[in-house]
Amino acid sequence: MKQLSTKVTSNGHGQDSSYFLGWEEYEKNPYDEIKNPNGMIQMGLAENQLCFDLIESWLAKNPDAASLKRKGQSIFKELALFQDYHGMPEFKKAMAEFMEEIRGNRVTFDPKKIVLAAGSTSANETLMFCLAEPGDAFLLPTPYYPGFDRDLKWRTGAEIVPIHCSSSNGFQITESALQQAYQQAHKLDLKVKGVLVTNPSNPLGTALTRRELNLLVDFITSKNIHLISDEIYSGTMFGFEQFISVMDVLKDKKLENTEVSKRVHVVYSLSKDLGLPGFRVGAIYSNDEMIVSAATKMSSFGLVSSQTQYLLSALLSDKKFTSQYLEENQKRLRSRQKRLVSGLESAGITCLRSNAGLFCWVDMRHLLDTNTFEAELDLWKKIVYNVKLNISPGSSCHCTEPGWFRVCFANMSEGTLDLALKRLKTFVESTDCGRMISRSSHERLKSLRKKTVSNWVFRVSWSDRVPDER
Repeated sequence: MKQLSTKVTSNGHGQDSSYFLGWEEYEKNPYDEIKNPNGMIQMGLAENQLCFDLIESWLAKNPDAASLKRKGQSIFKELALFQDYHGMPEFKKAMAEFMEEIRGNRVTFDPKKIVLAAGSTSANETLMFCLAEPGDAFLLPTPYYPGFDRDLKWRTGAEIVPIHCSSSNGFQITESALQQAYQQAHKLDLKVKGVLVTNPSNPLGTALTRRELNLLVDFITSKNIHLISDEIYSGTMFGFEQFISVMDVLKDKKLENTEVSKRVHVVYSLSKDLGLPGFRVGAIYSNDEMIVSAATKMSSFGLVSSQTQYLLSALLSDKKFTSQYLEENQKRLRSRQKRLVSGLESAGITCLRSNAGLFCWVDMRHLLDTNTFEAELDLWKKIVYNVKLNISPGSSCHCTEPGWFRVCFANMSEGTLDLALKRLKTFVESTDCGRMISRSSHERLKSLRKKTVSNWVFRVSWSDRVPDER
């Protein structure tokens, strides 16, 4: 007799992806500076560990929050008893105000339109359940976060149709790519229910431009479909540009409180900006009352604990702290990203120019034996098993071009990052391609940097050429 259901025994979870396989190898032999200095270094985990000292300092100065007290009196019983699944009003208010602060207070979020969820994984899946029938499709620009194959499809039965983006324009979304994906879905007899984007992008580490966001809103308006903007990296902007949310675009287009605004939904989480993935705090924001109501009912399967809400409502309500945290987090991310880029360049490797996130999109196409995904997987295996670095191959992110890799930089100490870069440089120099690079690295890197900067300046000036739009 069959013991387990088809759902749980299928490979829809994506656990056999190289993205997850790299994690499994890391867990077998994790690096430790003292106990296991030759172990594998985890560079496949998008985790923000750069500002824990700021949060721990706040906790030390505000003991009531962590001790579950109010004005020195225990509220343990109050928090331990049943809590309504709508969430604590004071926490939702603090969450809304924090989201507004990240967006420069240019837009507002109504706490009543926030649905709490156990992280962005739960939030995205809940939206899929609300918006799509099994077999309906959402369009996603490539490359995209490998976990979306699990989060959006596995239990919901929804399908993903890729919007193919290329390195020729820095992997920007174009109108032709959107139309081609939409047409491809129809060829596959799939009903398109919407588009989902991550802004800033995981794995690219770039924020969507105003041009791209305008294009997306115009597209979903013309097709009468939904737009989900996963903005869990919105507080990781370390460039000198402002983060532009889809909510900014709705306001600029005077589409607030319209039918279009009811089809635009934002997903957020404290996992990346505050570095608290273990707290499992996510949120859905929607202007559609029916979706808020339906998602709230579904949130019963993934609630945020009352003690977590209490602690974080106190932390997020401290405006002096949040302001200082966001500023310092930006500085530390910028410094760490520069350290990674500089180390890679010394090994003859360049990256897509990034301005956000906890990772870089690294170009190793020149290290491939052939321009194929088989060669990419071979290179990845060498880096994982020989160099002992867990990085994520572009194919796991559905990139259409072999040779790109996501490399994380914020989940380790500076010393560990330097060691990882030293290992990678030694590996590159040991290859035939590496020896060629070392002979002409200065000229090559100078040329590549010039091209990269030129492309970036062109991208910014062309897509945001109207000064008052910024």
